Amino acid sequence: MDERRGGAGLGTTSLGPDWKVGPDGVRRRRAARVLVLDGAGRALLVRGHDVDQPERSWWFTVGGGIDAGESEVDAALRELREEAGLVLTAADLEGPVLTRSALFDFYAETCQQDEVFFVARVPGGHEPHDGGWTDLERDVLDEMRWLSAAELRAQPFEVFPISLADLIEALAGGWDGTVRHLGIQHDE
Repeated sequence: MDERRGGAGLGTTSLGPDWKVGPDGVRRRRAARVLVLDGAGRALLVRGHDVDQPERSWWFTVGGGIDAGESEVDAALRELREEAGLVLTAADLEGPVLTRSALFDFYAETCQQDEVFFVARVPGGHEPHDGGWTDLERDVLDEMRWLSAAELRAQPFEVFPISLADLIEALAGGWDGTVRHLGIQHDE
């Protein structure tokens, strides 16, 4: 068995210690995600893949698991710093603007991630870097890029959440204070 992967059994996983097995056998965690928008209405997005399905690739927002004892806002700020090298404060975040539960397969396991999304505006943009990526992220993340909603719609890869391009357009001009709840979405 590949030690890096740790196996797909209930006791071990390559996903990390924040993924807990629920009563239905599905690994679950809470996550904070950030839609980073520049002054041109473009979003800083990450493209990644699953090592078990290297031919499949998708775009998504910066973010990740909420550590034990960490608030959603603190997790969002930590993920921005680790994944994109972007240092912001709680005052720089809007929201939460969106919630959803994503159900997907990753590392040969079925996972459910309960996500809360924030918006961060960086009018002058930001040059992202991968200096804070973990070994797992280096295995599965391919690139970070600024994309407009139109560019996101035109590219050939999957997008999660599926409505991300619409969300970019809706939030580029400002947030109306309404939290959108998408419910459970199957990211497959």
